[in-house]
Amino acid sequence: MNNETIYQALAELNKRSDSAALCTVINSEGSTPRHVGSKMLVYPNGNFIGTVGGGELESRVIKSAIVSLKSGEAQTLSYTMADPSRGDPGVCGGTVEVFVEPILSPAMVVVIGGGHVGRAVVHLAKWLGFRVAVSDDREEFCNPESVPGADAYYPVEMGKLAENLKVTRRTYLVVTSRGSNVDAKGLPSLLESEAAYIGVIGSKRRWLTTVKALKDKGVDEKLIAKVHSPMGIELNAETPEEIAVSIMAEILMVRDKGTGKMMKG
Repeated sequence: MNNETIYQALAELNKRSDSAALCTVINSEGSTPRHVGSKMLVYPNGNFIGTVGGGELESRVIKSAIVSLKSGEAQTLSYTMADPSRGDPGVCGGTVEVFVEPILSPAMVVVIGGGHVGRAVVHLAKWLGFRVAVSDDREEFCNPESVPGADAYYPVEMGKLAENLKVTRRTYLVVTSRGSNVDAKGLPSLLESEAAYIGVIGSKRRWLTTVKALKDKGVDEKLIAKVHSPMGIELNAETPEEIAVSIMAEILMVRDKGTGKMMKG
């Protein structure tokens, strides 16, 4: 398989907004299975196309590629192909380096609840470069006319959203629903997902009411603890636009491992 096939697969990856790790031989000295520039594309499930050498070497690269997909961090792998008894992945006699680059699906903010705050979050998240989806069980609050600017619309109940939308480690869920009863009914399936962030709007009292209802349903406390609620950074925000800034600031903090502290010492 030549690299042209890899490039075609990368183009398809972009169309589907999926993830994979591109593994490229960047250095090769002595006798090695593949030359510099050889590529392999590894998918999250371990499937792959292309090759960087086959055998134990390739098996190790695939495992490392899956690690990179989970962490989002690139890595350079170095192998000596000489003595398997020392742990080397081959006996060719040379050395090889493979660069593993995670190509991640675009981060997506999913706004659940198309009211005033939801619309403001959609606008700001899109401006910040996120892909954005809107979901609301009320169709009149989930369409391009009522909430302009989103990439996708899911007019379904919150509890059925995970059946219609693939929630990944690159998904940020922003729940701006109309009440605790809606949250308690819809959150359990989302709490089971791999979402990078789950935030729920409302006061501390509203969240405590939701927590009690979730516990009554048998939802594990560890799952409940994943939720950011009240969500956002404390800005004393009042308007929908100000609240959206607070919410997106917290999402950026979580995504980029920030502290949320003022930078002025």
